[in-house]
Amino acid sequence: MKILLLGKNGQVGWELQRSLAPLGEVLALDRHSTTYCGDLSQPDKLAQTVLAYKPDFIVNAAAHTAVDKAESEPELARLLNAEAPAALAKAAAQIGAWLVHYSTDYVFDGSGSHAREEGEGAGPLNVYGQTKHEGEQAIAASGCKYLIFRTSWVYAARGGNFAKTMLRLAQERDKLTVINDQHGAPTGADLIADITAHAMRRVLNTQNISLGGVYHLVASGETTWHGYASHVIAQAKRMSPDLPWKVSDIAPVPTAAFATPAARPFNSRLCTNKLQQAFGLVLPPWQQGVDRMLTEIL
Repeated sequence: MKILLLGKNGQVGWELQRSLAPLGEVLALDRHSTTYCGDLSQPDKLAQTVLAYKPDFIVNAAAHTAVDKAESEPELARLLNAEAPAALAKAAAQIGAWLVHYSTDYVFDGSGSHAREEGEGAGPLNVYGQTKHEGEQAIAASGCKYLIFRTSWVYAARGGNFAKTMLRLAQERDKLTVINDQHGAPTGADLIADITAHAMRRVLNTQNISLGGVYHLVASGETTWHGYASHVIAQAKRMSPDLPWKVSDIAPVPTAAFATPAARPFNSRLCTNKLQQAFGLVLPPWQQGVDRMLTEIL
């Protein structure tokens, strides 16, 4: 099997290089690649890469993910998040390849308190969410075989993330203020990559095209950013008591306490029943992945 991976050095892309390796030949690209184009800002060249390499699977782990910055550069966000996936999908349809793509809870409006199912109506609150939704629609309209995984609150041991920021601040400040009215599930890039590989193997082995579609992929359970920060700091203090911890108070505050260019959804809960039933999977509690990440970075 031949796999074309885009965004190889991102959080999910880095883990995909590991999880996809046992499945076959992986051509991993980023926007700096030269022999083949992996730059989402050049959709025509991306399509040429697909047609030249003729992969069985295209895995697109690249995107414009700077949520606030997207508000001031909507054209670039649309190019990377909608036009590039559209070009990949069209090329995939031409050669009969599967397209694996990642989307986000930001396609929803964040209202309510229930875990959103895949078929619920979209209502993005910001440019990032709108362009990711446009990308989903373009893929669905292309006629290609596809798997779209919507995820949220993604972290990895490699690179920067919320947990690392909290750990740094906990050694610099006596008091932290963290948002407590946004709800979701921290989800590890390693979990996303492993689920992706499992799903790809299943559709390859069964040749079951009906397995294609949109799936929600997040760790089980839910928390708030305040709950996430509290868990991270408590676990870190237990694991590494000798570090110079200063924080003694983690205060909960509303989203309104932090003004940002892009509106954030209050409800990022995603229902994963469809994914678990279709592929015979169990998604672990979010704390399990976070604790493993802390073991790696401390």
